[in-house]
Amino acid sequence: MRLVDFIPSFLKDLPPSFLIIGSTIFFLVMGTMSVIVRQKIAKRPITAKKIILPPLFMSTGMLMFVFEEFRVPWLQVIEAFGVGVLFSFILIKTTNFRKEGDQIYVQPSRAFLLILVGLLIVRVVAKMVLSSSIDVGELGGMFFLLAFGMIVSWRIGMYRKYQQLVNQ
Repeated sequence: MRLVDFIPSFLKDLPPSFLIIGSTIFFLVMGTMSVIVRQKIAKRPITAKKIILPPLFMSTGMLMFVFEEFRVPWLQVIEAFGVGVLFSFILIKTTNFRKEGDQIYVQPSRAFLLILVGLLIVRVVAKMVLSSSIDVGELGGMFFLLAFGMIVSWRIGMYRKYQQLVNQ
């Protein structure tokens, strides 16, 4: 099954640079939304379910690999996921909780915004460098795997910190 069969003809002629710019703008919008959501979440208590569910919801994105355009060789899968895990260490380190009575809250961190901006810059530079040698679809698949590796390992780290606070 090829994704090209589902795309209207006028979109097939777009240069890859448009797709790269579009996906970067999309990442910027999603990053801004995550900062806003995170600020609102910090005002409400967190639960184990709220930590675990986002990676499960994101896992539905793996359906992109049904289409040939997004398939990535296994070595690149391991590389992309591994880089995501490495990036997550920064997020794990800067994500902390506070306990107020029986409730646990995420402590707001100014570093989170700086980390998101840093990740955006790394992503844009990596896309510019890699887009000349890797197909745009494969690159999209690789960046999804990078993000998935980062989110999953970050949430595992969050869950461990959360459980330590619950068990105190």
